[in-house]
Amino acid sequence: MLKHRGFPGRLPGTDFQFTLRRANPKGATPIERRERRNDRKPSDRRADAGFVAALWENFGDQPFERGNLDAGRLSWLFGREVLPYDDPFDPTNYEAMLILDPRAAAMAFPDATDWEASA
Repeated sequence: MLKHRGFPGRLPGTDFQFTLRRANPKGATPIERRERRNDRKPSDRRADAGFVAALWENFGDQPFERGNLDAGRLSWLFGREVLPYDDPFDPTNYEAMLILDPRAAAMAFPDATDWEASA
């Protein structure tokens, strides 16, 4: 499992996890699309925005390996802001490739980062 050095381990000042310390010996947790409802807690929305900002700062619009990125946090964005890059995509593989859709991310999280300056 690739460890993304320099990627924040969690949202600062919270327990919202962004990365894993070690691979699960039973296999990777599957990434699956989770529906974000309008009644989600503000703290959950901040965690999503912080994770999107970290993805953009670390990878931009380039493909990246899932590696030690948290499957739960990826699942909140999967199929919208984070898309599979591999075809076929294996949601249980630590080496699966993903890509951030900057247009969808900027629309969903306009305040997460300075999208114009980062492009």
